[in-house]
Amino acid sequence: MLSSSICTRPERRRLAVLLLAAIAICGPVTAAAARAAAGKAGTAAADGRVAADAAPWRAVLPQAQALGGGDLTFFGLRIYRATLWSASRPFDATQPFALQLSYYRSISRGRLVSTSMGEIRRLARAPIPDATMARWESVLAGAFVDVKEGDELTGVYQPGRGMQLYDRQRLLAEVEDDALARAFFDIWLNPDSRDQKLRQRLMGTQP
Repeated sequence: MLSSSICTRPERRRLAVLLLAAIAICGPVTAAAARAAAGKAGTAAADGRVAADAAPWRAVLPQAQALGGGDLTFFGLRIYRATLWSASRPFDATQPFALQLSYYRSISRGRLVSTSMGEIRRLARAPIPDATMARWESVLAGAFVDVKEGDELTGVYQPGRGMQLYDRQRLLAEVEDDALARAFFDIWLNPDSRDQKLRQRLMGTQP
């Protein structure tokens, strides 16, 4: 992520924000953990492609194909592998799609929820009422689970209905709130998402 070129002041600020976000998501990271995650990255990505055909969410989107994907990384540390699946090419966010996250390290449910809610608030076009934010936080807390290295979570967006959350074996939760679903997937797909390169790779517009 870092290069030998000299960063401008805005770039330094952006890198600082990304580093703080990584700490918020993952907590302290040891060098050994980073090396272990890096060593397993290629294997995890390959296994994910093979396992996708047998995943339970595939029954909901049988025609979906992988549009693109990439690793969320912070200063060389891999957090998860993200893959966007859709039957529409080019990507059309008004049609059903799935976002698959394959984790390289453990993250608690509480961190997943708090980080998601922080990004939802940041990306909102207009202030979201506190009551709505509290309700959404409760819904996500009931849907998410703790994840560990090797785990996978897949969110399936159903336009006008909401979303479904799966792990490798089963449906974890069904969220019947389209506004929450759109706000959640915006974390990755919004033009103002934290990681613009990852967004472009997910949509297949950047190799």
